[in-house]
Amino acid sequence: MSGRAPRGGIEAVSAAIVAMNRRLEVREVLQTIVGSARELLDAQYAALGVPDDHGGFAQFVVDGVSDEQWKAIGPLPRQHGVLAAMLREATPQRLADVRDFESFAGWPRAHPVMKDFIGMPVADGDEILGAIFLANKNAPPARDTPPARDVPPAKNCPAAPAGFTQDDEDLLRILADHAAIALTNARLHERSRELTLAGERARIAHELHDAVSQKLFSLRLTAQASAALVDTDPARAKEELRQVAALAAEAADELRAVVVELRPAALDDDGLVATLRTQADVLDRVHAARVTFHADRMRALPAPQEEALLRVAQEATHNALRHAHPRSVAVTLEGHGGGGATLRVRDDGRGFDPTAVRRAGRHLGLVSMRDRADGVGGSLSVQSEPGRGTVVEMEVPGG
Repeated sequence: MSGRAPRGGIEAVSAAIVAMNRRLEVREVLQTIVGSARELLDAQYAALGVPDDHGGFAQFVVDGVSDEQWKAIGPLPRQHGVLAAMLREATPQRLADVRDFESFAGWPRAHPVMKDFIGMPVADGDEILGAIFLANKNAPPARDTPPARDVPPAKNCPAAPAGFTQDDEDLLRILADHAAIALTNARLHERSRELTLAGERARIAHELHDAVSQKLFSLRLTAQASAALVDTDPARAKEELRQVAALAAEAADELRAVVVELRPAALDDDGLVATLRTQADVLDRVHAARVTFHADRMRALPAPQEEALLRVAQEATHNALRHAHPRSVAVTLEGHGGGGATLRVRDDGRGFDPTAVRRAGRHLGLVSMRDRADGVGGSLSVQSEPGRGTVVEMEVPGG
């Protein structure tokens, strides 16, 4: 690195590297990289794009742009102009004015105006994992110059001109090298967890087959025997029916034991907030609707409460995506001052009449969610009407 690096630069890079490597979720790693880059280089805007194979970006995270601005900007950018040049040639770009770049094609109307620009590819060997972009470096503040002897007091020195420097490029290159390691590790972690979950599903399927199907087979034979004895030996038929009830209860207990045993691996490893954020990110990628997650003031809750919140969030989100045809689904989780939390899943879909749904019998999802809330001493409410979306809200105590 250049000897002109700003004081504290190495320490700041070190802190950013530590922060990146604390994260195991890809989305969190990307957001940490972007925030660290913007802070290190003192820029107004920062972004990181992970390219897909179709000329666009599989993921694109920003820092310095509000949620309202981001929504107003519109669809994700394509790989064109300076972005395409960086990804194609795998070389950094440092420009005094990005608008002068040879293939600059303008921005959407709501896009903030950007001038000075720096970008750095994030690469693992020959593979380009993405690129970090920063724009509009903040100018250093003006300094007061003490008057010299016998010289009239001078006016404040003007602020130094803004613009990214070679020092900035050196810092960003170091950050990008470590970002590649952190991003690769996060992807390996997610892949490992997917394999673990697949193995867990296979194990549970095997247990269900062995434990429950045998009970159901016995129940079926006993029920057939009782039916044959109803006319010839009512007393024995009654006894067989008692056995049917006992076998049914045992089968239900076996099934419940397997389901209770399956506390989601991601929940154990990462906690409720990270698990919900990951699931929202996955759903956001695979559905046309925008799926978001936000958590505020959350602390760890007892395992039963966390699992109930996770299951209700999954059920409510999937119901919205399957049936409501929404443009957006927002999942929020807010901790209470005295413990406990409130989960809220809001969609802007077509909504429904809860009374009509209950009358028609299509309410198993609602019943299941209420049962989960009741099971941990919580409560669940559903607000909806045709054309006005749906809000599912669940409150749980801290335990």
